[in-house]
Amino acid sequence: MRYKYIIIGLLSFSLLFSCKSKKKIADSSKKNSSVIVKDSKQDEIVTTKPIVKSSFKYSTLEYIKKYKAIAMEEMRIYKIPASITLAQGILESRSGNSELTRKSNNHFGIKCHKGWTGNKVYHDDDKNDECFRVYKNPNNSYKDHSKFLATRNRYAKLFKLKKGDYVKWAKGLSEAGYATDRRYPAKLIALIEKYNLHKYDRKVLGKKEKTPKNNTTENYIVVKGDTLYSISKKFGLTVKKLMQLNNLETNEISIGQILTLND
Repeated sequence: MRYKYIIIGLLSFSLLFSCKSKKKIADSSKKNSSVIVKDSKQDEIVTTKPIVKSSFKYSTLEYIKKYKAIAMEEMRIYKIPASITLAQGILESRSGNSELTRKSNNHFGIKCHKGWTGNKVYHDDDKNDECFRVYKNPNNSYKDHSKFLATRNRYAKLFKLKKGDYVKWAKGLSEAGYATDRRYPAKLIALIEKYNLHKYDRKVLGKKEKTPKNNTTENYIVVKGDTLYSISKKFGLTVKKLMQLNNLETNEISIGQILTLND
């Protein structure tokens, strides 16, 4: 009888130890979760190690410092203003801090589209679970952004613009459907002028920095409460001159409208 109790005790101990081991394995698997990425070169779903999110975040100035060189290099090759490339990178990636950018090195929000043969990641955007391109490093994202614009017919007319004309590039990208936000051009131009990004265009083109006339910037984005009179007074212009510069037939302006301030 004593042996019977000993055997039962051993079996109970073994069962308890087994359950704890399984629980540890299960807990461990939760901690080591991975980002799911589809490899288009294979028929199976593969996983990559998740990017460790640190508490450090890029500031916009740090972002510009880090990527200005690749933006200027791409301008030399493809003629896309470096200011536009940097402004798009800042806006689309939130200065390198967006979830999509941190897990895929995708700085421009470029979706997979037909013909993409690289890796993919799925992320909620205009719709749920949309397919985005994955890059090995940020420089590849910048290079693919240039190729993406240069090889699609809907952007072809932008490459015929005057070199470094970031205002028309910003408007043209929106008209061609790069982004659904109707204020996309205004946002790009605001970033370019706030951070003086057009100086990188001038460096590539070998031009000297311009001294702003009457201490004004080249363009102004209309905000709530603005009138042509208030804007003209702010920048030392007459209403008539402001209307001439912008080919306006009436005094009506709208929020987000971009006004030229210089000849």
